[in-house]
Amino acid sequence: MNKEPVFQKRFERFNCCVIVPTYNNSQSLEAFLTELKLFTKNIIIINDGSTDGTADILKKYKEFHQRTQSENKGKGTALKTGFQFAEELGYDYAITIDSDGQHYPDDLDVFLKELEVANYEEANLLLVGDRNMGSEGIPNKSSIGNQFSSFWYTVVTGQELKDTQSGYRLYPVKLINSLKLITWKFELEIEVLVKAVWKNAEVRNVPIKVFYEEGERVTHFRPFRDIVRIVLLFMWFVFVSFFWIHPRNKYRNFRKLFYEKWPTEILNSLNNPQKKAGAVALGVFIGLSPFIGLHSLLVFLLSSLFKINKPVTLFLSNISVLPFIPGIIFTSYLAGRFINQNLFETPESSSSLIQVLENYFVGSLSLASITAMVCWIIFYFKFFRNLPDR
Repeated sequence: MNKEPVFQKRFERFNCCVIVPTYNNSQSLEAFLTELKLFTKNIIIINDGSTDGTADILKKYKEFHQRTQSENKGKGTALKTGFQFAEELGYDYAITIDSDGQHYPDDLDVFLKELEVANYEEANLLLVGDRNMGSEGIPNKSSIGNQFSSFWYTVVTGQELKDTQSGYRLYPVKLINSLKLITWKFELEIEVLVKAVWKNAEVRNVPIKVFYEEGERVTHFRPFRDIVRIVLLFMWFVFVSFFWIHPRNKYRNFRKLFYEKWPTEILNSLNNPQKKAGAVALGVFIGLSPFIGLHSLLVFLLSSLFKINKPVTLFLSNISVLPFIPGIIFTSYLAGRFINQNLFETPESSSSLIQVLENYFVGSLSLASITAMVCWIIFYFKFFRNLPDR
């Protein structure tokens, strides 16, 4: 039964196409394309420099959009070519599907339904097929590799995906083409996921079927080289995420909380200005104190002890967001040296480490105390002026 008329209307409605990267899959390509065209005619095929009979097979499908790369450049490059071609043709979404017979074309409906539920006209949505890697029939090497990839994906994004390596996906075309992608083989599919999350796209799994028959399926994945590239990519992502992405997100959350909490929790509150100023001062003191890692605990203990506003104190303690920590530590160290009257001395002996730590600890507490007192004075008069006329 030809399902194309029904499905084609949905593909047109969502302005969606299917991208098929292929390389030396002539043994499965023709049967796959014959089934695929039952669902849609919005098909883009990227022949990644195949040297078998792929070119002859593709001559039978002139109704599809096709591009041929003169030499094999890797799946990642083929996908980037497909995304660029899709945008040139005016598509908003693209579903990628492998041509090796692993994926079932009827699962296209899974992606279309999810896109519809998500309000496709506004969604910045990337969907990844979940192959249920714990089920029977999944090769151990594929399952282990996916667990490794999913773990590090969570580390660098703070989000969770059960399957990060499936090639059956739905992409927002313009978003993907806006990413600065540096890889060109299988690891590009990991790079896209991480960078899409970093651009605030919504990334999630949808359940799909998968067919594994190792005796028939041709794979171009080279275990050593490709795994090494994936590991190196994640090493880079870990560095970038911890020194830029996570601090950036924390800073953005800090700003968001500032604009949301500041008016509601502080400025619009008409209670005791001493207590409100005290909450600000205590939060600043804790944030600048040398007790890194214990700030949240100190907030709850001290705010309970002094009976002042916990949310405000916790909010202000975030003054020590990661981008500012090096400057805070260095300033505290200089203050400690000045207080200890060794501002112009240079530590030379092994015991100098104790002196450095002492300078930092003394300077940090002094800086925190002075800054907290200044904040209390400033905000006390600020809040006092905001009291209603009596």
